[in-house]
Amino acid sequence: MRIAQISPLYESVPPRSYGGTERIVSYLTEELVNRGHQVTLFASGDSRTKADLVSICPGSLRLFGEGADHLAYHFVQMHEVVKRSAEFDLLHFHTDYLHYPLSELHFYNHITTLHGRLDIKGLDILYKKYNHIPLVSISYHQRKPIPDANWIDTVYHGLPSDLFKPAFSGGTYLAFLGRISPEKRVDRAVEIARQTDIPLKIAAKIDAHDKEYFEAEIKHLLNHPLVEYVGEISDHEKENFLGNAMALLFPIDWPEPFGLVMIESMACGTPVVAFEGGSVHEVIDEGITGNIVHSIEQAVEAVKNIHSIDRRTCRKKFNERFDVGIMVKNYEKLYEKMSSMNNVKSHFYTHGL
Repeated sequence: MRIAQISPLYESVPPRSYGGTERIVSYLTEELVNRGHQVTLFASGDSRTKADLVSICPGSLRLFGEGADHLAYHFVQMHEVVKRSAEFDLLHFHTDYLHYPLSELHFYNHITTLHGRLDIKGLDILYKKYNHIPLVSISYHQRKPIPDANWIDTVYHGLPSDLFKPAFSGGTYLAFLGRISPEKRVDRAVEIARQTDIPLKIAAKIDAHDKEYFEAEIKHLLNHPLVEYVGEISDHEKENFLGNAMALLFPIDWPEPFGLVMIESMACGTPVVAFEGGSVHEVIDEGITGNIVHSIEQAVEAVKNIHSIDRRTCRKKFNERFDVGIMVKNYEKLYEKMSSMNNVKSHFYTHGL
């Protein structure tokens, strides 16, 4: 098939360090190319891919777009995609709702994977208006705020099986990987480390809009002797960071749409201690790949008993559920389904039936 993957421009594909959506776009794009599809990737100019790359900005906006109007770049990107839409059997958007007005007015085959939270005021009105846009969720829980939207499937994220080499010997510290923000609750991770007397390593980025929160609520916590802040890390650094950890702490306080770091940890053979929220119960097999908790006290108890979780089983469950091949096969089925539906529609339009 001739497939267009349309990525946000905030990070490169794949990202240099932090970036969930763009990382999944990369894994999906490269595996589709490996399977013989003709893929065009619409992304920032510093992206790296075996697909044909189309970009309207030389670098990712987070790193190179300071002072720029980010929405302006995305509008130009949408124009370029629509202009070239006849070249593709299917357009796969990962850019949230930016293309909806255009896609309502043009006859092309498309799907949209939503990667973010959907419990934000105004989205209910948006999805009542654009109730024909075919949507893919990344977890079933993600759908709950807008259950009547045009959901066509749920496709869980996947990682290449050779991305991380698992470690089965156990670790000496707890790990936190992601962003420092109110909803990610790194403060809970620090408290768990303090109560268990186990070192905590924090690999996380701080977005500009979270700097005030970091300065006021988190910065002083990093002075604890058990805590080491290592900053943002790249993909190739995650293998050692996660693989050498006793457990990944995922102490969220929000409706997590998926939680890519949980399957990254499982791929490294490292169990997860996660607070209940959003997709957590869909990703973690309780007592098998980790523990789902509801309080600091429960998290402390889970950490104390973490050696009861078999690290080889963590990796086995990753292979069974979250390998990139599974994700891509599910998307291929969707592409074929949508293309077939589009061909039927085209026949009716062409013959006036």
